[in-house]
Amino acid sequence: MRDPTLPAILFGAAMLAAQSSGPRVVTFPSDLDGSEQPYALYVPRNLDPSRGYPLVISLHGPGSNHRLNMRRVFGLGNALGGTIAEAARPFPQLPDVDFLVASPLARGTMGYQGPAEKDIYDVLADVKRRYPVDEDRIYLTGLSMGGGGALWLALTRPDVWAAVAAVAPAAPEGSEELAANGRGLPLHLYHGESDSIVPAARSRQWHKRLLAGGARVQYAEYPRVRHNAWDVAYRNAAVFEWLGQFRRNRMPDRVTFSSRWYKYPGAYWLRIDSLTPGSLASADAQFTGPNRLEIAIQKAEGFTLILQGHPRFTPGKPLQVTINGQALSIPKPGGPASFALTPKGWKPGLARPAADAKRPGLEGPIAEVVASRHVYVYGTLDNPDPGELDARRKIALQAAEWGSNLFPRLLLSPRILADDQVTAEELREANLILFGTAATNRLIAQHAGAWPLSLSPGAADYGLVFVAPVGNRLALVNSGLPWWSGPESARPGEFYLPWRYRLLRSFGDYILFRGSLENVLAEGYFDPMWRLPDSSSITASGAVAARADPAPGKPRAAR
Repeated sequence: MRDPTLPAILFGAAMLAAQSSGPRVVTFPSDLDGSEQPYALYVPRNLDPSRGYPLVISLHGPGSNHRLNMRRVFGLGNALGGTIAEAARPFPQLPDVDFLVASPLARGTMGYQGPAEKDIYDVLADVKRRYPVDEDRIYLTGLSMGGGGALWLALTRPDVWAAVAAVAPAAPEGSEELAANGRGLPLHLYHGESDSIVPAARSRQWHKRLLAGGARVQYAEYPRVRHNAWDVAYRNAAVFEWLGQFRRNRMPDRVTFSSRWYKYPGAYWLRIDSLTPGSLASADAQFTGPNRLEIAIQKAEGFTLILQGHPRFTPGKPLQVTINGQALSIPKPGGPASFALTPKGWKPGLARPAADAKRPGLEGPIAEVVASRHVYVYGTLDNPDPGELDARRKIALQAAEWGSNLFPRLLLSPRILADDQVTAEELREANLILFGTAATNRLIAQHAGAWPLSLSPGAADYGLVFVAPVGNRLALVNSGLPWWSGPESARPGEFYLPWRYRLLRSFGDYILFRGSLENVLAEGYFDPMWRLPDSSSITASGAVAARADPAPGKPRAAR
């Protein structure tokens, strides 16, 4: 019988084969803000649609873009005396390599967390939709800010990548504690000895901590080279030769993984099911024999082993697991094997957070609200006069303007709305950034009774910012002074990040300040049930009311 899909498959293959090779700029539709986001794409000559191709994701540095970065990863950077703008306009003839290469704009200069991190995985998915990609030969490289982004992406999702090359990496804060997540992953660090922007000492330290964590890491340091180490590391498209020698190991014998967030639940065949968001959970699991594992786990109450396909696991035979010294046996595991911590120790079963507890996709911290689709909402509940209404709208506009004096242009287009303009779809599909109080913003008024904090009436010189759940989405509530009150130096962070976004990334689940961020009165994380662990520090000022704090829920084991 003739396959009705065959003509479409053959047509698609013919179209792929007919497309011109070399570099071009394409776009993907972003569900974060409804925009078309660009990335540079290189297609090898004589593309054969019947086989999978290795793919390199290449991340640019601050002040750069996808076009210039495509040149650089092939070893063709700025001409002597040329500007970034001049170098980025036309694509030159690039060396012929048998790789697909994608260089995302990732919104511009905003690091590779939050919206930019989402863009990287959206670009990866878009390339897979367009071309045949070998899933076991997906590589990652980046320079400066992009090198730091490469480290972050490698250590939060190490099982995606076959190998990673980071050049003069400026790693984001919080990356260091994840170094052991790179166990077994091939990594190469490159740095200029005379780098005054990102000192070479940082890569030397990274080399040591990655080695200590079990990564297959190499380090090259170039004498008398400054921050432009990519001119040497990428010369003659050499990075493709280094990356191309590796294939992803889908089933390593040992997995080490640490995380503070459900957003990054695990890697390879290990998944952490229950943790306290904001607190670093860690697990080290390894095979000690056929169907036999030893696991050390800290600050987590549940995990799952997904062992089907592992050469040292035989389905239908007993699985012997030792967890923190406690021996357990599952007679005939037919699928993933889950374990939950109970008052009597570890037991087989899936650990599930309580229904109204923090959970995957609904955990905070504050910056997570802007990591996916979101809208900015100012209040009209108290019928403000035109001058006051305009002032409130301007605050929301300022919040949505993420540029900085150093790097002013970001390709980000969020919506700014009055509280009576928010649609049912946006309430269902978007996170909310709400300005005002229960007296001025109708969306805050609707949910304030269920939220852990509220700014007291008359607290004129205070700023309260917190994250809270709204159904299956998150809300960032900013009452009183805006979160960017005070000088930029009040909260140091990565210099290249947009100021207001850098501030959000420095917050936990809540922060209270008086006058400016130079005078923080309280900040921290809510417990797993969205309650304050200790309300005394934030209520002492009299500016904030806190909900009663019942005993937090405990994950339960399901058998």
